[in-house]
Amino acid sequence: MKFGICHETFQDLPLDEVFATCARLGYDSVEVAPFKLAAHVTDISAAERSRIREAAHRAGIAISGIHWVLIRTEGMHLTSPDAATRERTASYFCDLVGFCADLGGKHIIVGSPKQRSLLPGVAYEQAWIWATELFRPSVACAAERGITICLEPLPAEDTNFINTAAEAVRFVQQFNSPHFQVILDVRAMSWEAKPIPQILRESRGHIAYVHANDKNLKGPGFGAVDYVPIAAALREIGYDGTISVEVFNYDDGPDVIAAQSLAYLRRIFS
Repeated sequence: MKFGICHETFQDLPLDEVFATCARLGYDSVEVAPFKLAAHVTDISAAERSRIREAAHRAGIAISGIHWVLIRTEGMHLTSPDAATRERTASYFCDLVGFCADLGGKHIIVGSPKQRSLLPGVAYEQAWIWATELFRPSVACAAERGITICLEPLPAEDTNFINTAAEAVRFVQQFNSPHFQVILDVRAMSWEAKPIPQILRESRGHIAYVHANDKNLKGPGFGAVDYVPIAAALREIGYDGTISVEVFNYDDGPDVIAAQSLAYLRRIFS
């Protein structure tokens, strides 16, 4: 199993130093948050993309992919009734594919709860159709660049569109593409009625990425979620991809979060 951690965990630490810190701690990869670099990935030059890729290489760490891809962008929405907004968003996802590939990443994590939630007057079924059509160009771009777009189910407290792993799997199955899969997040799965190991087993064959955290918004091992059955289920379904630490509560500080999360994951998955 490969272990990664999200870029923004380290708050204002420059990305080059994030790479060096994570490599020193023993992580395999860093998941880059573009909003920490620019408002839009189209503002990041080819030269800077190359420099970031080389910085990771020098540090001896991989870039697993990118996430928080629509935060701080303006005029983007997956299920907007405005066709121009959806077209703009579809085009931007192709830009994201190019950015991820230029960094040497392999996965684009699509959470973006606010930019996919149903707007007033929009029916769920209609939003499903619009979102399906919106992703078609970027899934084609992802196939060309060797990228996997990963749709993340999120709990109802975050969004009202695609809340369960089963919904996310059903959505990506429409594309029948290895370049459009799901990412499952432990904190999000904790809100479902089903036990997490059952969710993982039922999602077999569609999981391209996993986020490790706790329902309390902290890192793995910082709360009540037991990772022993989670690890067993992941082994059972043959998952051998990245498990990336993503937290939303930074009270413990980046050094403690990063070091203790990795130590816990290594112990559980050893």
